[in-house]
Amino acid sequence: MEHTEYKNRIITTKELVILAFLGAILLVSQIALAPLPNIEIISLLIYIYTQIYGKKVFLPIYTFAFLEGCVYGFGAWWFGYLYVWSILAIIVLLFKDETLKESLPFSCVILGAYGLSYGFLFAIPYFIVLGTKSGMAYWVSGIPFDLVHAAGNVAVTLILYKPLRHLIEKLNRSICNYSAMR
Repeated sequence: MEHTEYKNRIITTKELVILAFLGAILLVSQIALAPLPNIEIISLLIYIYTQIYGKKVFLPIYTFAFLEGCVYGFGAWWFGYLYVWSILAIIVLLFKDETLKESLPFSCVILGAYGLSYGFLFAIPYFIVLGTKSGMAYWVSGIPFDLVHAAGNVAVTLILYKPLRHLIEKLNRSICNYSAMR
């Protein structure tokens, strides 16, 4: 195995701290916007984190899921957090064209569709454990919230995508430049 391949598989201590901090930012943003039903910036942040950090995005996602469990308890709902945010990251990773992924209309479509499908994705364990009827009831009862979630994701993306992307890239560059000077 070449050294560069090996290096790409290792997360340095600095990256570990940064990625864990990004997971904590997800939790803080979720708590801050909790009073608004299904209005959140977690989807947008995970979208941007995936664009910048690639496969390393799973560390902030699982840090966030763990912290959510610590704050709200590890109930049955918590298991959904182990895969639903990862699905968004995988969708972003599947698109190799950086120009397309950085396009505002494309970002709105992906995040709007994700918001619309969130309830279905979250209902999967209910289908498995409780059966088709209960899973359908759970999913269908949440469709109005999924519609709000989709609209909220599109609105948040239109307003915050470019400034957040720029800010996170700038912070990432400044951290990398600072450590290079030391």
